[in-house]
Amino acid sequence: MKPVLWRRLVAEFTGTGLLVAVIVGSGIAATNLTGDAGLRLLINSLATAVGLAVLILIFMPAGGAQFNPVVTAADWFLGRRTEHRYSIGQATVVIAGQIAGAIGGSALADTMFGQAVLSPSQHHRTGLPLLLSEVVATAGLLLVIVTLARTGRLQHAPWAVAAWIGAAYWFTASTSFANPAVTIGRSLTNTYAGIAPSSVPAFIAAQLAGGIVGTLLAVTVHPARKDSPAAETQAQLAG
Repeated sequence: MKPVLWRRLVAEFTGTGLLVAVIVGSGIAATNLTGDAGLRLLINSLATAVGLAVLILIFMPAGGAQFNPVVTAADWFLGRRTEHRYSIGQATVVIAGQIAGAIGGSALADTMFGQAVLSPSQHHRTGLPLLLSEVVATAGLLLVIVTLARTGRLQHAPWAVAAWIGAAYWFTASTSFANPAVTIGRSLTNTYAGIAPSSVPAFIAAQLAGGIVGTLLAVTVHPARKDSPAAETQAQLAG
């Protein structure tokens, strides 16, 4: 295995884990601090947005700071015919690392707050409004990321991605999971940020659908050109 792939795997595992730790940990802290539902969501969303921005800044040079299987799948698919392509096997290993990191991050947050570790959530999240919200949240996320990559502006990814996720906490009914790995990690914490394991498959299906919609929209609006800076940004994403 090439050293660059090792670095990417470490970055994706660690970054995804810390992201889930921020989401779950801030949710627990908010629950401990206040009984006001709006204030809890504000604390959780601000901590998540700020933490995500910092993690992208730290880990982007090691391979794109994707932290999300949908983003990795889109990156692999769009780059498969470029000089910066990588194998589906590498993409699969990266996604596995993201999922493992998310589970570890959930366990870390629960341990820090003295909660039961890797305890399945009892917070059922079902219904069309929530699933539609996940489609919208994930589509918007992929639209942001793929647009930045195809227009050579990935330097704006930390604040742009964080801003979208922070905003989507408030304008979607699901509070914007938009990430299969994070969803799996959050199914193993019986706290404020949790999601019942039985709700996970539908959430992931909605996220995959949203990822396809967002990617197609970005590609339609920003078609690839040989003279565009997309090659350089694809190299950054591929690591």
